[in-house]
Amino acid sequence: MARTYDVVLAGGTVVNQDGAAVRDIGVSQGRVAMIGDLSQASAGERIDCTGLHVLPGVIDTQVHFREPGLEHKEDLETGSRAAVMGGVTAVFEMPNTKPETTTAEALADKIRRGTDRMHCDFAFWVGGTHDNVGELRDLERLPGAAGIKVFMGSSTGSLLVEDDAGVAQVLRQTRRRAAFHSEDEEMLRARKDLRVKGDPSSHPVWRSAEAAMECTRRLVRIAHETGARIHVLHVSTAEEMVFLADHKDVATVEVTPHHLTLAAPDAYDRLGTLAQMNPPVRDARHRAGVWWGLEQGVVDVLGSDHAPHTLEEKAKPYPDSPSGMTGVQTLVPVMLDHVNAGKLSLARFVDLTSAGPARIFGIAGKGRIAVGYDADFTVVDLKRRETISNRWIASRCGWTPYDGVQVTGWPVGTIVRGRRVMWDGELATPSTGRAVRFVETL
Repeated sequence: MARTYDVVLAGGTVVNQDGAAVRDIGVSQGRVAMIGDLSQASAGERIDCTGLHVLPGVIDTQVHFREPGLEHKEDLETGSRAAVMGGVTAVFEMPNTKPETTTAEALADKIRRGTDRMHCDFAFWVGGTHDNVGELRDLERLPGAAGIKVFMGSSTGSLLVEDDAGVAQVLRQTRRRAAFHSEDEEMLRARKDLRVKGDPSSHPVWRSAEAAMECTRRLVRIAHETGARIHVLHVSTAEEMVFLADHKDVATVEVTPHHLTLAAPDAYDRLGTLAQMNPPVRDARHRAGVWWGLEQGVVDVLGSDHAPHTLEEKAKPYPDSPSGMTGVQTLVPVMLDHVNAGKLSLARFVDLTSAGPARIFGIAGKGRIAVGYDADFTVVDLKRRETISNRWIASRCGWTPYDGVQVTGWPVGTIVRGRRVMWDGELATPSTGRAVRFVETL
């Protein structure tokens, strides 16, 4: 007798640990129940995926959704709407909000705000500071916590632990993998005079490759001394990538689509302050170095570092303009364009955006298309050509540095725990976001 499923995804090329092949997927109670030929099965909903690729749900492990306190830029609903419009099924959101996410109460507040309001699933990084270091061991194990995030170099917000002793204190408390923004604060302060009024191309001169390299060298040394696991966010320099290749025993590595795609001076000539990020978009030599790390397997995950500001804020003359750009909605199409250009394989893209995050952060029940796992899928048309535009961007700030860029490869559907959340550019179901579960916090 044929089995009945809540949902069957039919006829798509399923990409999972078994390779890529045309298969059907049966979903029951929000989880994958069967993979194979389900043409004779009954289903409450049958989704035709003929000609499309069904990938494990894309997980973006670095976004800034600005709520609470900065909702004029973004909030959890608009940011997660942008995520699912771009094929992203889960996000890890950063702690530099107002108030900062540095207490159990602030974390619980964010989880309450996100539940059944965010369109995708979510976890929240907890900020590590000098003040809460004694509580980090408990904070990192709370439900919905992605782990501890530390800013060694100041960026947007006031979270900062710049001294070696403070970083060591944090790492002696953590048992999970802690994430770091790695730029040397002392060097950044000393180099502030190198910023040129009205010239955002001086941003990578100020926030130099040497400032990033020096901080990452310090961080890895402290990780070895304390026996801790670290995750180095948005690595942007060739030298860091070579260095980190020798320290994979303690360090995992994230890169971003903008550091793989944009380069100075062209990005600053075309985009001005819209290209301003921390760490900066650098020249083509560093972009090639980031690609080298990805190709050689040094890189573990892709994160968008979605960090929206309004166009009015970004229009301020440099250096009064804030650093940050949108990215969660464009991660999938920009990277699929690189897949089509032969820069990376589809299997490597899947590893960077689903299997990789699940592996290094210990995500429970996500990251693979496998029986018993959450039915999270990013459905893409690898051959569809589209032009990214500001009109398509669902973020409250309403702009992208890729406005007018034509790409090959496009997110057609976003399915979260068996619910078709986005299909062909339209929201399909009400928001039902839930906190991501982690093996170390179950």
